[in-house]
Amino acid sequence: MKKKHNLILNLIGLRCPEPIMIIRKTLRSMKKNEKILVLSDDPSTKRDIPNFCYFMEHQLLENKIKTKPYYYLLKKGL
Repeated sequence: MKKKHNLILNLIGLRCPEPIMIIRKTLRSMKKNEKILVLSDDPSTKRDIPNFCYFMEHQLLENKIKTKPYYYLLKKGL
């Protein structure tokens, strides 16, 4: 992932629903258009993070989910 990000969240070892709860809390304190790189090894994040972004109106800019750890680049806001 070559894109610039403002923060890295290492959520490896955490299981649902912890990753989404931590992402949500972290994004709340960030400014619009800031980016966060999320690392996770929980298979449920492959479904949960895209759904979270859709419903909470954030952007999933990039993801790498073929091998662990999974990488997700999120941008706050639309």
